Amino acid sequence: MTDLLVRGIGRLLTMQGSGVGVVEDAAVVVTDGLVSWVGHSPDLPAGLGDRPELDAGGACVTPGFVDPHTHLIWAGSRRDDFVDRLDGTSYAEVAARGGGIHSTVQQTRAASYAELYDAAAARIYAAARTGTTTLEIKTGYGLSPDDECRLLDVADDLRRHCPEAIETTYLGAHAVPPDSGRTPYVNEIIGELPNAWMHNAGWCDVFCDAGAFTLDEARRILTAAREAGLGLRLHAEQIERTGAAELAAELGCASADHLDHVDTAGARAMAAAGVVGVLLPASTLTLGHGNWDAWRTLDGAGVTVALGTDCNPGTSWCESMPYVMALACLSYRMPVEAAFRAATVNAAAALRRTDVGRVVVGARGDLAILNADHEADLLAHLGAVPVAATVTAGATTHSGV
Repeated sequence: MTDLLVRGIGRLLTMQGSGVGVVEDAAVVVTDGLVSWVGHSPDLPAGLGDRPELDAGGACVTPGFVDPHTHLIWAGSRRDDFVDRLDGTSYAEVAARGGGIHSTVQQTRAASYAELYDAAAARIYAAARTGTTTLEIKTGYGLSPDDECRLLDVADDLRRHCPEAIETTYLGAHAVPPDSGRTPYVNEIIGELPNAWMHNAGWCDVFCDAGAFTLDEARRILTAAREAGLGLRLHAEQIERTGAAELAAELGCASADHLDHVDTAGARAMAAAGVVGVLLPASTLTLGHGNWDAWRTLDGAGVTVALGTDCNPGTSWCESMPYVMALACLSYRMPVEAAFRAATVNAAAALRRTDVGRVVVGARGDLAILNADHEADLLAHLGAVPVAATVTAGATTHSGV
């Protein structure tokens, strides 16, 4: 494990309390990969400085960013989908002509294990260069028992070999494969849930929306997933209002994600059940059919709101949490403080983790050293290199300082 002292922090955002927990002129000590001391630099106890040091140079430092929603493991390209949508082709029309999820499934099934691992590792590296230190990774581009388990194995391999903290999610219910009937495929997913758990999946997710899986199908799958020992997540209210937000509340899902068409009733149900709402503005922007009032609906109902990249090949080819945060501020009119909480401690809550997303004693030593002396600059300076260094469990994994 790694020891580190980070000095010269102009503003440290700890995420302590209800705000961002600013400590001025701060230092952070990491021992064996965990935060062991946080405070004002002049108060640093004698003896704690006897370890490798990183000088932040007066920069603003935040917890490492937490991305609670990605589809990082895929092969091939969906550039044709992008071009067609710009010409006015709808998401459904793209899928009907052979594009969309099924196109990626074909290319992913044809790729070797090594090709899938290397491509996903490169995406994790790109995310870490912009300050991400914790990621959730979904399957969903296999859509057969063997292929989905292969993707789970890739995700587990990444979890064991990458320094970032990784959560793995089984998303067999991403789409109904064209070579299967609807009811048989739902039954197949349910039958595979114990095997997914054996392949170290921690979560189960279902794409519950128009053109995807119904409320009843999602309820069956997620109920069986809970019995198999998996945590629950749900793609909800992305394409249209379906009642999936209420279903997430009914089942006690850790999160409901997308929520472009959530209404007040759904938001209130989520808040009462403690379901975290994960907004994915890069996907909303790409598809162009979302509701930029979603954050105010959720926040107004008292929902804990997180942000994620939804990194995928077709509708959100994005690894950067700072980009997503800036987009949230400009499109949802989300305040800067809310965006930072949504990308750190709230995103950790969506994964039911308390050891990441905060800079407190006992948390993982994960830090993002910004290329700015104030957090607002990260979001206001569009197109800039956002992060000067990323610290993951006390190791400086990416550094320009």
